[in-house]
Amino acid sequence: MSASDTDALFEAPPEQFGRDSPPELLSVALGATLYMPASRPALAADVTKQAAAGVTSVVVCLEDAIADEDLVEAEANLVSAFADLWEQAGSELPLLFVRVRAPEQIPALVARLGPAAGLLDGFVLPKFTAALGARYLAAVDAADALRGSATDRGAPPLRLMPVIESGAVLYAETRVEELTRLRDLLHGARHRILAVRLGATDLCALYGLRRSPDLSIYDVKVVSDLIADVVNVLGRADGSGFTVTGPVWEYFGQEAGGPERIFKPQLRQSPFLEHDEPDLRGHLVSRAIDGLIREVTLDRANGLHGKTTIHPSHVAVVNALSVVSHEEHRDAADVLGSGRAGGVLASVHRNKMNEVRPHTAWARATMLRARVFGVAADGVSFVDLLAASLPR
Repeated sequence: MSASDTDALFEAPPEQFGRDSPPELLSVALGATLYMPASRPALAADVTKQAAAGVTSVVVCLEDAIADEDLVEAEANLVSAFADLWEQAGSELPLLFVRVRAPEQIPALVARLGPAAGLLDGFVLPKFTAALGARYLAAVDAADALRGSATDRGAPPLRLMPVIESGAVLYAETRVEELTRLRDLLHGARHRILAVRLGATDLCALYGLRRSPDLSIYDVKVVSDLIADVVNVLGRADGSGFTVTGPVWEYFGQEAGGPERIFKPQLRQSPFLEHDEPDLRGHLVSRAIDGLIREVTLDRANGLHGKTTIHPSHVAVVNALSVVSHEEHRDAADVLGSGRAGGVLASVHRNKMNEVRPHTAWARATMLRARVFGVAADGVSFVDLLAASLPR
């Protein structure tokens, strides 16, 4: 955004952050994490291009995005791209992660990257289970030792984002035991765990399911039940929990095509009319972005932060919806600034109660999000933020 747009839209603009920022801030700053296949021909250029467009975190994928027969070539392409990025020392880069296939890939890749491993912020660990997890953690310890000897640029420890997507955690008869074992394993490596991700596509595949653009992942009950349990065990607000990120939205329909829609669009017309953006609503609906907006809203209501994205058009939507509204910020500030151990306060907008004790954890999380994504000015809605963020 331009400086004038920022001044007009934000009461408090987003703060600067970097890879050395506290992990609790970085886990929220992941925002819309954009996945890229490691086989992309112009991988280095694509990373810098998306960083300039506002992407804060990128995962270069060597797993499901790559066919088995293309893996060797994809690994070589990844190593070459990191070398190019390393040479562009002044370039602004997002947080960079690699999704691997197996534990042994981790130290092998770091060894091949050499000094360019200094650009690597961590790894995404697919199909993460309690049985496999210890091997992953040991492999990252080995990789960190290699990285420290290969580069003279200081870097924080490699961060990890395990992906919950296995049958062991989805099936009812093993879920509680598996989640309990995962919690114990992740607590033991807490200094490395940046966030826990949810692999909705793989989870749906275990039952041969796929949601349509008219539905959210919360309509797929076998998966939404698991999301609730993951947040229950791993996302607690008592200091023991981790950031849990929202699952991928698969659809990016084009103006003249895309999957058939059965139900009415999921965006009200009035906010777009009130903010003089009627065409924006049509643009969003035609690309199934109304479903993404609804799912992001449901993610936050269910304790998830940020989202896995596989298309650049989704990034601005997720990040714009992460901006803290003026009303949210006032409520959070009132709760934290009350100086009281309990009690109830009427909100400044006189439309809700703010109960100090039970709303304190929410208020702290809201203030953390405000630091990363900013606070909207009074009267600015998500429509204004989307209009300023999306190319049309």
